[in-house]
Amino acid sequence: MTPTRSRNGRRWRYGTAAVAVLTLGVASACSSSSSTPAASGSSSASASGSTSASGSTSGGSSTLSFPRSETLYTSGTAYGPPVNWNPLDTGNFATGTQGLIYEPLYLYDPIKNQYDPWLASSAEASGWQGGKYVITVRSGIKWSDGQPMTAADVAYSINLARTNAADPYSANVASVANAVASGNTVTVTFKGTPGYTEFTDYLWKAPVLPEHIWKSIPASQIATTANKNPVGTGPMTLDTANQQEVAYQTKPDWWATAALGYSFKFKYLVDVVNGSNSQELGQLTAGNIDWSNNYLPGVNMLAGAQGGNSGYTLKFYGTASQHYMLSGNTVWLEPNTTKAPMNNVNFRRALAYALNPTAIAQAVYDGIASPAGPTGLLPTLQSAGYVNSSVVSQYAATYDPAKAKAALAQSGYTGQTLTLEAPQGWSDWNTAQTVIQQELKAVGININVIEPSSNQRTADLDSGKYDLALDNNAGLDSTPWSYFQRVYQLPISAQQNAQMNWERYTSTSDWNLVQQAATINPSNTSQLDSIYSTLEKDFLQQQPEIPLWYNGVWFQGNTQYWTNYPSSTGGNQNIPAMWAGYLGSMTSVIGLAQLTPAKAS
Repeated sequence: MTPTRSRNGRRWRYGTAAVAVLTLGVASACSSSSSTPAASGSSSASASGSTSASGSTSGGSSTLSFPRSETLYTSGTAYGPPVNWNPLDTGNFATGTQGLIYEPLYLYDPIKNQYDPWLASSAEASGWQGGKYVITVRSGIKWSDGQPMTAADVAYSINLARTNAADPYSANVASVANAVASGNTVTVTFKGTPGYTEFTDYLWKAPVLPEHIWKSIPASQIATTANKNPVGTGPMTLDTANQQEVAYQTKPDWWATAALGYSFKFKYLVDVVNGSNSQELGQLTAGNIDWSNNYLPGVNMLAGAQGGNSGYTLKFYGTASQHYMLSGNTVWLEPNTTKAPMNNVNFRRALAYALNPTAIAQAVYDGIASPAGPTGLLPTLQSAGYVNSSVVSQYAATYDPAKAKAALAQSGYTGQTLTLEAPQGWSDWNTAQTVIQQELKAVGININVIEPSSNQRTADLDSGKYDLALDNNAGLDSTPWSYFQRVYQLPISAQQNAQMNWERYTSTSDWNLVQQAATINPSNTSQLDSIYSTLEKDFLQQQPEIPLWYNGVWFQGNTQYWTNYPSSTGGNQNIPAMWAGYLGSMTSVIGLAQLTPAKAS
């Protein structure tokens, strides 16, 4: 994630106790998508009337003002001014575009490992009928412009991705032959064997689009038009926006209220463009931000302070024993396997034996992030039964400096200094670099830490011009498929610019297994388990990546104005993130619907 720095000189109001407790860095690595750094803004806690300009945006820079008791303020997602509400422009759309305005057919719940029917009303698994997939579209839903949302819109959205490579979901429907609407059903046929995994991902990741609007957009512009007057089926509509924040207004006739019993208790949601960590902390503790998805190093110290009733009203997803945060993606030490000595399996296993994920996570995060398991598969996938414990116990290279030295002696390593890079300003990763450097030095591996700009670091990984790097592009998903796709995808090109196989490891047999897994019906669990167990075994033996820790789904909620935030216990065990790929695909919107006003605000 790109670092953020203030450009306009505005100071956010700091919580004085927070400043006394913590000294925070400038930037961090986290899970959400990001664009270019932007000026920080300040959210309003005013009780004055709304500056609503329903369905419009403003180019001004004045701070928006909404009734505080009716407004949820969020932050931790936007790293640039909100100017784009196109759900197909996946790297640039404003926070809330997917989830608050546009919605998918299903939501994936990684906590329960299940698909929740959303715009579709039928169970996800029931859709597979032989070699076709049948979607029952929920009736009675309207677009925010009053027109009905129908099965024709669903079929149009699938066919748009199928026929237009500019659609970011085109790969998900590569095996689709056609989607045809009839009544309230859509029948999807395939060219041959369905791409089960990729199409299933489409069902919960892709937005359903209004055909009556999208059909008028030129084919080459479907993923680039700014879509500043978005029309969706979601719980909110765009109110207004400026350089610092975007505001949405709750839609009183949201279909999910009558159909599922969900409703937003706030009238407005305002998402604020990120400032520095210290600014974000000050806004959170002062009660100007309610829902924070910023990484705040040392925030566990505030959690401890709460035990003494120190005036903080913060809520975390988990407890101290759960590291407070839900694990959101896997951070790897990524070796460039096309360069010596990283091309030697003994050297890569020496790295794995030499590094202590528990010590690294503790040193860097002081208890708010979890160490990674040897396979790197996230705890939600482990809970779902995807990690073969016998394979791990037999093949994993866990922390053992003596074994690291033995493997190093067989690796051909001659003592040369290798570079380890992470982006400048990613404060947690930069700290991790130092810890890794020390642990590798202890077994005889010499490391030079470098901190290029974020763009340069990405260019280095794209082109393979690096030795070792930190990387975290494998996040929460419903199966291990996307994880192993990122590890093993072939062929390797001169520019690996899709974040796939950045380590440039070649294993034709494992890539074939990944491709095979995509064509197996999800109901055939025994065959899928066999494939994933083999991939896990090969991963542990080959060590193309060295898993280190799980980045958290960074979340802090202030209960001064709103309560019942997502939590690892109780009735709101939903995903606590507004990040793109989370809100609108997983259960974040349900978590927002569970919020209730504080009794004394």
